[in-house]
Order: sequence, then C-alpha cells, then structure tokens
Amino acid sequence: MTTRKIAVVSAGIGVPSSTRLLADRLAAATSGALADRGQDVRVEVVELREHAHELVDAVLTGFVAPGLRPAVDAVVGADALVAVTPTFSASYNGLFKLFFDALEEGVLDGKPTLVAATGGTGRHSLALEHAVRPLMAYLHAVVVPTAVFAAPEDWAGGSAGVPALDRRIARAAGELADLVAGRSATAAPDPFDTPVPFEQLLNGS
Repeated sequence: MTTRKIAVVSAGIGVPSSTRLLADRLAAATSGALADRGQDVRVEVVELREHAHELVDAVLTGFVAPGLRPAVDAVVGADALVAVTPTFSASYNGLFKLFFDALEEGVLDGKPTLVAATGGTGRHSLALEHAVRPLMAYLHAVVVPTAVFAAPEDWAGGSAGVPALDRRIARAAGELADLVAGRSATAAPDPFDTPVPFEQLLNGS
C-alpha cells in the first residue's frame, strides 16, 4: 500500500484553537478518503504559533533557523497540504503569511492543497476566496475547488460538528484525496541537488 504524506499547517493562536480543531477534522477526513482509495497516510501537523519568533527571524534574515526547519521540511516533502488560518481583518493572519513567505520559491509548485479558515462570523468566509486562494495560486499550488470555512455556529453541534460543516469537510477531503491518489508517489525535489556554481554567482549570471 502506498504511503502518502499529508502536511497540515494550522495558524491558530489560541489554546485550545478552533483553527486546530478544523485542521484535525480535515486531516482525519482526508486520511479516511485516501484509505478508501487504497492509500496509507502519514499526517504531520505544523502548529505555527510554536514557531512565531523563528518565522519573524526567517523573514528578517532570509534564513530558516534550525528550529523551523522540520516544519518547512514537512510541507516541502508532503504529497499534499492542508492549510488552515483564522480570519483577521478579512484576511489570513500574520503567522500564516510569514510561514509561506519563508518557503523557498517553487516548493509548492503543483502540490495538491486544501485551504480552510475559521472566523467569528460567517461574513468572513469570502476571505478564503479573495485572500487565501490567491496566495496559494501565486505559489503555484493546486487548490481543490471546495474551501472550508467554519464560524461559531458551525460548531453548535459540539465536537462532532453539524451536518453542513460535515458535508463541506467531506467534499473538500474527497477532492484532495482524488488529486493525491491520482499522482505517482515521488520524492520531493531537493533544491540543493543542482547548486549554482560559485563562479556563476560571482559573475551575476
């Protein structure tokens, strides 16, 4: 059975976090959908709040600190990405943007991606379409059609959720699983496999 790696990025800042809760449900639904398609799954969750200072340093210096490297490697080496952010001021939050700013150019090219968000009211749901999806498109990720937004009323049924949210999660997870299952398992390219010769760097070419 093929093992697929799913990286789950959660940009929640609270503990407990509704953003992490949604991320976990999406990861579980995607794992189940892939299992139905004959795929084994390994999920790795990246909690951005644990790397807040390292993310600021990465943007300021242009270098990824050792403490942040496992989180970056988890996303770079994954067969698919689940990216979940809380909605602040009608957009993704700062941690979410800092993390994707810290990635090397091209590492998300063609990567199957599911985007999701949480917010204080359903009126913020359009942030997924006017902020999060364009960001992922700019990074050349392949984003599934269904984005998942969860407002407080979506959790009214408790941890099991309510039917409308359940349907959105299942549909998005199925779309992501279809993308992943349709691809051959290949190792992530190593950007250091073909370094630019030092002489070429000195010549500015």
